[in-house]
Amino acid sequence: MTTAATLSIAETYAVSNPFALKKYVPYPKRQSLPAVWMRSGTSKGLFIHRKDLPEKVEQWGPILLSAMGSSNAGVRQIDGIGGATSTTSKVAVIAKSTRPSIDVDYTFVQVAPDQEKVDMTGNCGNIASGVGPFSLDEGLVGAIAGQSEINVRIFNTNTQQTIVETVQLSPSGKHREDGTCHIPGVGGTSSPLKVAFLNPEGSMTGKMFPSGATQETISIDSKHLGTIQLQVSLVDAANPFVLVDSSSLKVNGHPIKPDAFHTDFISLAEYIRREGAVRFGLASDVERASIVRGTPKIAFLSPPVDEGSDIDVLAFSMGKPHPTIQITGAVCIGAAMAIHGTVAWQLANGLTRNNSPKHGMEVEGQRIASPIPVRIRHPAGVMQTETILGLNGNGDIHVRQVAVLRTARRLFEGNVFYKIE
Repeated sequence: MTTAATLSIAETYAVSNPFALKKYVPYPKRQSLPAVWMRSGTSKGLFIHRKDLPEKVEQWGPILLSAMGSSNAGVRQIDGIGGATSTTSKVAVIAKSTRPSIDVDYTFVQVAPDQEKVDMTGNCGNIASGVGPFSLDEGLVGAIAGQSEINVRIFNTNTQQTIVETVQLSPSGKHREDGTCHIPGVGGTSSPLKVAFLNPEGSMTGKMFPSGATQETISIDSKHLGTIQLQVSLVDAANPFVLVDSSSLKVNGHPIKPDAFHTDFISLAEYIRREGAVRFGLASDVERASIVRGTPKIAFLSPPVDEGSDIDVLAFSMGKPHPTIQITGAVCIGAAMAIHGTVAWQLANGLTRNNSPKHGMEVEGQRIASPIPVRIRHPAGVMQTETILGLNGNGDIHVRQVAVLRTARRLFEGNVFYKIE
């Protein structure tokens, strides 16, 4: 005797449809976070109040990875608001400060666009330039009636360093966005933001030259190009950078030029960066250096091709050529150009060039010479920096500040949604 089997409607559908789910998997609960999306310098990022994130910093990662679209390590960030590049996958976390003489605390988070990783080991100067405007517009900093500009003092928690931003004000005391300042890499004009990095030396290592040398020779074993020896300066100012003298790049005695579009050169840049990380003391070996791509950074320097710049630069970010240059990169190079013996100083002050100093000077806090802007050419144009050196009572010279001009604009505000798997 045969017993007839009966199927429920759901079971019948599952049998007839091979694509039906065998088991219901509940979708993660959607959660939201108040945020502002800003164009800040030549980057874009999510600006968030510290109070709206978990108290424990280690709990930020999953939230920010989901919000930006990096949770599943896709290269397009299609399930988030990130722009699939390192310059459009950034976060600024900001709080009113309790530190003396500081207005706001700022933490930078680099969200990898192609990995489930966040990096808080360094600062981003472009994103930092939006911190002053954000703080004014969000009421973390207040202006006095009648002020046309205000200095916002910012403490970067990543590097434990202070930034002073001079922000132009609207009649209502908020950030005035309209103006005539143009920065390469951004269309149109806005009001200028003067971003001054105070005492930028030793942002991560405690020393401007952690290896003890202003310039040194390193040897790199490249898989595709063989063994290459080159001249570099390992400089830690605002962020640690491996500054490479491009003229020292040679394969079998033949010079090679930096090529942002050649995969072998991009791989070589990463090999150099990893070796630099070890010499900086930021990694015990090159394998460990490959894990953290955010720091140190690397830039290839060349002598200027015309009178429109003092030095030419190709920088890298998160393993890829930067479309312009990091602000911290400009600060680091601007500082290095003022110090005799670095590859930056050497390339900017060739034998046939004017060697008169362009940096300003302070002696025990008193300004005795004003800086002359130096021009750094990058793939999108030219950026100017102003460097001031300081001389203390012991005769020691240090970098007192490096300033750059930026612009910023608020793009949207509201809530960003995220999910925790």
